[in-house]
Amino acid sequence: MSRPTAPPQPDEAAQPQPPPAQASSASSLMAIIALILRIITFVCLIISTIIIVTTTATIGDTYQTVEIQFNDIYAYRYVLAVNVLGLVYTKFQLPSSICLVISGKPLWKSPGFLVYDFLGDKVLLSLLATGVGAAFGATLDLKKNLDDLDDILQENYGNTALSLIRVKLDDFFTKAYVSAGFLLIAFLTSVILSVISSLVLTKKT
Repeated sequence: MSRPTAPPQPDEAAQPQPPPAQASSASSLMAIIALILRIITFVCLIISTIIIVTTTATIGDTYQTVEIQFNDIYAYRYVLAVNVLGLVYTKFQLPSSICLVISGKPLWKSPGFLVYDFLGDKVLLSLLATGVGAAFGATLDLKKNLDDLDDILQENYGNTALSLIRVKLDDFFTKAYVSAGFLLIAFLTSVILSVISSLVLTKKT
């Protein structure tokens, strides 16, 4: 009499796979989040650019005036360059993000585009990080040096020549801070986009 054989045991090492519908839903949600973040990045870069290029201050009296513009400060020139590069890259990425949300398929089906997406997000993130640092750092240093010099002249020599200039330049630096603030928001959204592109590349490889 033969002994009954035990039923085959499931392979414990095998990992359960998520249902296709669940995986598709997660991918769609990630695509929507990426699109929203790219739109926020694009809008913030536009606002930052408009503010920085319109940042001016006019100093002088009845006989002579001097206009200070953003391009008189090299750090602000760099900020503008970063903004422009960010706008170009984000504008190039938007059609693909929109197509992925609407149709569920990427606009460019080449596997190399995932690598480009991954590397592009990392490069943009690095540029935005340096742009934010340059904007806040230059503005903080320039404003502090001007304030310190004005305080020294007033306390030691009773000279208030810089007081009026200080008031006008405070508005100049305030605009620069606002521009840097929008650039910072674009940087933060790009951090999340960089993580998303890393996850997408990892899943496809």
